[in-house]
Amino acid sequence: MTGETAVRPDFPALAFPALAFPALAPDRVHRWGGASLLVARRSGPYRPPPLSRAERRVLEALPAWRRAEWARGRLLAKRLVGDALGVPPGEVEVLPRDDGSPRVVVGGVPGPAVHVSISHTARHVAAALAPDPVGVDLCETASAAAVRRVADHVLSPGELPLVAAGGAEAAVAAWALKEAAVKADRRSVFGAAPRGVVLLGLRPPFLGGRRRAMVWRADDTVLALVLAHRPTGRPSRQHCVGAPCPGG
Repeated sequence: MTGETAVRPDFPALAFPALAFPALAPDRVHRWGGASLLVARRSGPYRPPPLSRAERRVLEALPAWRRAEWARGRLLAKRLVGDALGVPPGEVEVLPRDDGSPRVVVGGVPGPAVHVSISHTARHVAAALAPDPVGVDLCETASAAAVRRVADHVLSPGELPLVAAGGAEAAVAAWALKEAAVKADRRSVFGAAPRGVVLLGLRPPFLGGRRRAMVWRADDTVLALVLAHRPTGRPSRQHCVGAPCPGG
């Protein structure tokens, strides 16, 4: 990936404090583990992204309440792709695949080997870009009670103690890590896929399989980033990807 001068240094891989994840500054391009990451407050300054004709068709097909968050997510993703590839963001399109996950098109040509992921809450939007499959997810700490109500469907018996002892941030971090992982796998958060992501630790985050993960805090929201390695010679099955954080 190019555009290194536009990217902040890697975050140190330190153990987390007992009750808090490290803070992530909004509106800056950060880098961790080869991925670029942006998070922004939805109440902050906003300029509409230069949408292509194809992107405008997608936008116009969305419900009115979804359009602003969809456009903001594409604005962040376009900025990351432009920085990484050294092209104007106006030449970048971020369009949905059949499974709903985002794909990159540059100058009308399917993008190079880069992967993007986008997430929204009522207060924040985030985007991530990486050479390997990547998933990003936001979950507000106010949604901890909703996460606990569905914990038995998402967490295994061995994972429940990690959440029970860690307070609201632990609950939403577990949810965000699982959803970010299934996004990286291009699978659905509904059904059995989240249970297939083995959560071995939260501080620092540690997932089973060939995955690397990190968790940050942005205001009252937890952000999880997961990088995965797709096995060679095994194309992934496509499913409807992603779901909003419960109650958020």
